[in-house]
Amino acid sequence: MTWFLDLRALRVGGPPAREVTVRESANNRYDFRAIRDLVKAVRGKDVLLGTHGFNVNRQQGIDSLENWGNLLALGDSALFVGILWAGDSRWVPVLDYPFEGNEAIASAHLLAPFLDEYFTEAISLSFASHSLGARLVLETIHYLRRTVKRLTLMAGAIEDNCLNKEYKEAAAKVNEISVLASRRDDVLKLAFPLANPVADIISRGHPYWQGALGYDGPDTPYPTNVRAGWQIPDQWGYGHGDYLGGVPPALAPPVNIPQPNSPLLSSKPAWSAGFVSTRFSQLATVLKIHR
Repeated sequence: MTWFLDLRALRVGGPPAREVTVRESANNRYDFRAIRDLVKAVRGKDVLLGTHGFNVNRQQGIDSLENWGNLLALGDSALFVGILWAGDSRWVPVLDYPFEGNEAIASAHLLAPFLDEYFTEAISLSFASHSLGARLVLETIHYLRRTVKRLTLMAGAIEDNCLNKEYKEAAAKVNEISVLASRRDDVLKLAFPLANPVADIISRGHPYWQGALGYDGPDTPYPTNVRAGWQIPDQWGYGHGDYLGGVPPALAPPVNIPQPNSPLLSSKPAWSAGFVSTRFSQLATVLKIHR
C-alpha cells in the first residue's frame, strides 16, 4: 500500500486543486478519515515524499510512484508518500515544460501548509523528485516551517544554478542534497537548448549559459550541503523516463555514482531507487564538492 497526497483537480490536465486530497492506493479512499489515518501512519516515522515530473496524468503518477516505491529499501522506521500534481495541463508534451513551472509552484503553495499541519509528528521529512518535480519540492521546502533531512533531485528539469540562486534559501534548509544527472537525457537537451551541442559555442560558466540540473549537475559554486557524485555513466544510456516506475528485480542499493566503465544495468528504476534509499538512510558527512 502507498499513501498519496493528490494536488490535482482533474484526472488529466487542469489546474491544481484547491485542497490536498489524501489517497490510499489499497482502497482508493478520498475522505477525511484517510487524513486521520495518514497522520497516524507518519507518526514517529522518517518520511520520504516522492514526486513525478511534467506530462504525467494522475493514473500514470500513481502507477510510476507506486511501482518505484516498492523498489525502495527504507527500513521499518520510514514511510514513503507519493505526491501527485497537475504537470500535464498544457497541450505540447515536453516542449511546454516552462509553463508547467507555474503549476509546480501553485501546487507547492498547497502542499507546504498541509505538511506543516499534518506531518508535525513525523521524525523527519525528506524529498525525492523527478524532472520538473524539482521545482515543486524546492518551492515546498522554501515555505515549510521545518528543516528537511534529505533531498534527491533526479533528472531535474530546472536551471543548473537553482541551488545557489533561485532556491538558495530553500537549499539551505536541507541537511543534505543529492543530484542524479545524465548527459544521455534527450528531453533535457530539448528543454534546455544550451545543454546540447550549442555548448561548443557558449560554454559552461558563460553568463548566457543555461543548463539543466539533471543534464550536467549543479552549477558552481556548489552549496556545501550538496553531496559529491551525480553524473550517471554515459554508457548506461539513462534517459529522462528511466528513473521512476520499474518492477523487480531490485539491485543492491548503491552508495556512490559508479565509475564510467561500470557494467550496464538490468533495471534502471531499481538502481535509482537504490540510490535514493542509500542516500536517505546513510548518515554521511557532508562534503564540499571537488569534482
